[in-house]
Amino acid sequence: MAHDEVVRRYSGLARAALTGETVVDCATDEFGEGHFGTAGYDDTSGLPGGALRASLGCGNPVAVAELRAGETVLDLGSGGGIDVLLSARRVGPYGKAYGLDASPDMIELARRNAAEAGAANVEFLHGTIEDIPLPGRTVDVIISNCVVNLSDDKAAVLSEAFRVLRPGGRLGISDVVTDGDTDPVRRAAAERRVGCEAGALSVPEYRDLLRATGFVGATIVLTADHGDGVHSAIVRAAKPAIGPGLEIRPMRDSDAEQVLAIYQLGLDTGQASFETTAPSWAGFTANRPANLRHVAVDTETGDVVAWVAASPVSSRPVYAGVVEHSIYVHPGCQAHGIGRSLLAAFIAASEEAGVWTIQSGIFPENAASLSLHQALGFRVVGTRERMGRHHGAWRDVLLIERRSAVAGA
Repeated sequence: MAHDEVVRRYSGLARAALTGETVVDCATDEFGEGHFGTAGYDDTSGLPGGALRASLGCGNPVAVAELRAGETVLDLGSGGGIDVLLSARRVGPYGKAYGLDASPDMIELARRNAAEAGAANVEFLHGTIEDIPLPGRTVDVIISNCVVNLSDDKAAVLSEAFRVLRPGGRLGISDVVTDGDTDPVRRAAAERRVGCEAGALSVPEYRDLLRATGFVGATIVLTADHGDGVHSAIVRAAKPAIGPGLEIRPMRDSDAEQVLAIYQLGLDTGQASFETTAPSWAGFTANRPANLRHVAVDTETGDVVAWVAASPVSSRPVYAGVVEHSIYVHPGCQAHGIGRSLLAAFIAASEEAGVWTIQSGIFPENAASLSLHQALGFRVVGTRERMGRHHGAWRDVLLIERRSAVAGA
């Protein structure tokens, strides 16, 4: 279903709700039996009747997101405002709850419900979930209730969610997904039956998209089964945490010049590698998969201040989950915890990609790198003596590795 059709459909439902009707956005029997609407909530006491009548979700994202007092939360596709009002209770008077919806009628309905509830810490925004009208890094938590599946550009939705979340921010949504090998025709019919006209992502597709966007710690838990491979699900993920003024995201081709410059600065110290000259960008990316390359950037200037990347150690299937990594921090940005945050995010991303062993080699003299890695679970497994000559001297190399307790367990 195209965007304009979605807006028209839900605007019509909002107008019906404004006149006092209870509305549904899928087959009536499916709505009641599939835990849609208010059936997914534990406690809706004290909420305006208008918010309850227009509840069209497939779960309880407010509970999923584990909201805390003082946080700022954004509901993507807020409809009549039920999740915004529940969120406002959770975050308290020093927190803020935003609702975003593309339907002007839904915004009118939600604002009316908020006024009736006396909620002073809420704000409803008119706009699309593919182009969120908020500055970057302003939200602690993003929730959504059975709305992302309605978008025909889900990559843009998750990219925007990542943009507006603060580092360490959380994504906790209810959505519709597909699972299994059901006949496509029957699956499409089931999606239409539950109101998912744009087509739901499969569980693997959802995981891959979250990872490609830069989210870590993704979990997808199936809840209600709507038949023919279609399920409601709880989707959780996080934006990597790092200190103020910084952000961790996937490496882009546009980062090439700065990444290679930091690489060369590290090589110039004589303690980073046997290499003396950074490769070309084509050489750098040739054996380093895109999903295992991340950067830390200055959010004010956009400058890259550190990078981490990895490459498979072998093409043999038995080594599919073993990679060798490198991490470089700009000399002017060291000793600020950047490397630790970046390496922690990389470890989480690598585990989600099925990596069970991360390994590398470190010169014994590079005490800072050894300390960083040991703090995050790497251990020295051996020493390769007189491994090679570097600037006219023989150098030993410490072999380090980290075994995942998650991937490959």
